[in-house]
Amino acid sequence: MLLIDGSVPITEQDQRVISMIVESGRALVIAFNKWDLVDEDRRHELGREVDRDLLRVPWAARVNISAKTGRAVQKLVPAMETALESWDKRISTGRLNTWLKEVVAATPPPMRGGRLPRVMFATQAATRPPTFVLFTTGFLEAGYRRFLERKLREEFNFDGSPVRISVRVREKRDRRK
Repeated sequence: MLLIDGSVPITEQDQRVISMIVESGRALVIAFNKWDLVDEDRRHELGREVDRDLLRVPWAARVNISAKTGRAVQKLVPAMETALESWDKRISTGRLNTWLKEVVAATPPPMRGGRLPRVMFATQAATRPPTFVLFTTGFLEAGYRRFLERKLREEFNFDGSPVRISVRVREKRDRRK
């Protein structure tokens, strides 16, 4: 859980801590404290700061609390439980590949070098954080991997947890043998 003072702008130190959390692959809940001191103008400004400065963690749950008054403190535990469940979630290979075929059929990856890379299958290699490996016939663009990550989150509810996707490109077979 990351506690940020909601009454002042998001600091560079807050962003550094978020970067460390993302790089370590941890589940995350962001608690904005001192909500009792935040007026309407500051709420609007904070919304813009969140959109700008927390772009790397759109998946992190956000809870607005006030430790002084006790406002919304009871929401922290359920948010943490959800994030930890997502962080430890495992998807079966069969279910993952059924979902993947539907998504790729609806939105195929962009062509690269005049060829359409094919996604053959996927598996979940690890949890904590959920890590998926896609086996393909060609390189998948970063934008398409982000698209697949977003669709994974929507389908399997990875709220509060980072999701990592790596791509393994199948080597071309030597046909002359």
